[in-house]
Amino acid sequence: MIHTRNSFASKAKRVFIFEMEDEMMSMIYPVIPGAEAFSLGRGSVGILLCHGFNATPQSVRAVGEQFAAHGFSVYAPRLHGHGTDLREFEATTADDWKQSVRDGFEQLDGRCESVFIVGQSMGATLALSLAAEGLPVAGIITINAALSVPAYEALSFTDCPVYLPESAPDIKQSAFEIIYDFVPAVCASELLRLIEETRPALAAIQIPTLILYSAEDHVVPPVCSDYLYRTIGAADKRSYCLLDSYHVATLDHDQKTIVRETLQFVEQFSRLTQTG
Repeated sequence: MIHTRNSFASKAKRVFIFEMEDEMMSMIYPVIPGAEAFSLGRGSVGILLCHGFNATPQSVRAVGEQFAAHGFSVYAPRLHGHGTDLREFEATTADDWKQSVRDGFEQLDGRCESVFIVGQSMGATLALSLAAEGLPVAGIITINAALSVPAYEALSFTDCPVYLPESAPDIKQSAFEIIYDFVPAVCASELLRLIEETRPALAAIQIPTLILYSAEDHVVPPVCSDYLYRTIGAADKRSYCLLDSYHVATLDHDQKTIVRETLQFVEQFSRLTQTG
């Protein structure tokens, strides 16, 4: 059972003391250098890049630059509460993160003929959730879609630390990722709520979907992508296994493979969109 944010907040024992909530809400937290949203390219086809839970646009910037170099308009929003301050992260919900993606879509939709979403981990979950709700995207590319997170699912949210130590980023090669050192347990609970709401909606998704997943992933089991492939309602769907990367694949050995497969997919279905 996944406990709600309110039930968790009423029972959790705080290990840090922050300012009063009304004072917290009035604060403006600066963005960590390098974690900013970014916009690249001026093509007629847009690619919306969605980073994962406790990550930032920095984790997808390298692939974004390569997409832009191939003539696409690229925008990577910074999900609300990410890449600023742990206190701001703690105050956000899955609905806030979904709104960040909607706002990002609007950035591209106003100037592009079609928009594809590339989502990594929770970014993929957000993309799937919004597509099921009817966001008019031309296609979805998921990278290690978070449809289960065993480390969080094992927690009892009625009796656990308010702030969970974050492990080192799951990357096979040596690479740097901007993350918080701790994750608010209420945010982990929100991630599980998002997953619980998204899984039953997958059959409603009818748009072309490319499912990229790592053969070895220590955060999200690869079977999540198998489940996604079996369950999603799209007639045009394909799955591709990344053999030399862990969870944060956009920063790992298979980065060029991700770019290649994504470009082929987007070019194929953007042509169909423009001619159909």
